[in-house]
Amino acid sequence: MTSRLERIAEQRVDSLRRIRARGIDPYPHSCRRSHTIREAIALFEEEQAADQSTFLAGRVRARRFMGKRSFLDINDGSGKVQLSLRFDILGGERYEFLRDIDIGDIVGVEGKLFRTKAGELTLEVSDFAMLSKSLRPLPEKWHGLADVEKRYRQRYLDLISNEDSRSIFTLRSRILTAIRCFLDKQGFMEVETPVLQPHVGGALARPFVTHHHALDEDLYLRIALELHLKRLVIGGFDKVYEMGRVFRNEGVSVKHNPEFTLLECYQAYSDYNDMMKLVEEMLVNTTQEVLGSTQVSYRGTTVDFSLPWQKLSLREAIESYCGIDFEDYPDAACLRSRMVDLGMEVEPGKGRGRLIDELLSTFVEPKLTQPTFLLDYPVDMSPLAKRKRGNDQLTERFEGFVGGMEIANAFTELNDPVEQRERFRQQLKEQAADEETEVADEDFLQALEYGMPPTGGLGMGLDRLVMFLAGQQSIREVILFPQLKTKSEP
Repeated sequence: MTSRLERIAEQRVDSLRRIRARGIDPYPHSCRRSHTIREAIALFEEEQAADQSTFLAGRVRARRFMGKRSFLDINDGSGKVQLSLRFDILGGERYEFLRDIDIGDIVGVEGKLFRTKAGELTLEVSDFAMLSKSLRPLPEKWHGLADVEKRYRQRYLDLISNEDSRSIFTLRSRILTAIRCFLDKQGFMEVETPVLQPHVGGALARPFVTHHHALDEDLYLRIALELHLKRLVIGGFDKVYEMGRVFRNEGVSVKHNPEFTLLECYQAYSDYNDMMKLVEEMLVNTTQEVLGSTQVSYRGTTVDFSLPWQKLSLREAIESYCGIDFEDYPDAACLRSRMVDLGMEVEPGKGRGRLIDELLSTFVEPKLTQPTFLLDYPVDMSPLAKRKRGNDQLTERFEGFVGGMEIANAFTELNDPVEQRERFRQQLKEQAADEETEVADEDFLQALEYGMPPTGGLGMGLDRLVMFLAGQQSIREVILFPQLKTKSEP
């Protein structure tokens, strides 16, 4: 039995045949529109286009046939306008052509703007052209695409149907542009580093592996940007940053997508205190630039990015929220035992650093709604960070949190090649059973031996930042094409 959607599709194919039979190309090569809809409306409002013929183009969103006068609504992404199409202006043959224009078709129209008696801005159409015939019906009555999974799988339909979705991705673009502009003004240089790498490093994460046939060797999709950016600092670029995709072969959740956008920047002759200042100033600037305020409403709470941010040591934060002072537990076995006493399920192979991180993500992170820096992480959590001045058991590292999510991670970078090599060696030894293990990059270690100046480094998850500023609960809402399990076609 033929479904309703199949019948509509068949009717549209019939319309396509009739259009072609008229000698009209329903998919012309180009269209020379004079204005976007928003521009045309602005000119009319300024009384600069009262008698000016305007050529617009857009997708048909509604149609109303009323004898010898019909109305269409079109949208071009910048705005919507009503079209008036009259039999006496277009002529019988052209007016009859309107019957083959469906919701979803893209048309070009020429005419003059005016206001109807009801006050609606309308284009009186003197001529029109089919620019692209839509062979599939759009979501029912333009009430919006409600099926969440379909919105992610068919993002183009989501963007056509849902103004809110278009607004989110417009906001995302503005956020990334504001961050770039801020860093450029601070003297940072934007660079690009390899996505395919012979060694995986810069973070603790399981990588994706691929094979290069010409070289006959396995390569990894990068899990971080860090090690190549540090090579550039060693090479003499004192301020560098990259905004790029990284790939981690891990679980999927409302906060995690296998590929995501990461900002990393490195500044020579600085430390993690300078990076804290950079983060504060960058996000104050970004929120002001994009939202017009440092205050953001999130889940019914007003979150304020204005300076200064709250600062807590990681040790006091964990002890405050779950009662464990990790300095009382010098090895993984005793810390794991204490965590089990709290009722936590703990994987037996995890090292001490990973266990402390689990305490952080379980008890502390969800509570950090206001912008907060957690400072001074244990050495076994931070293989690339320099030891803290005055306490060799800790490192000069902070993570930035807002809305119960980690959005930033920064170090005073370890630049001692001998200690760095030993840190990598010790980590590999302790975490041999752990799949998420930092692998020593010999070329990076060799580069360090040529000398890297004191350096502050920062990594920031931009998808999570956009989530927060756009008021979204899932990372899939702010990534245009999130990763989904492939559906088998019938």
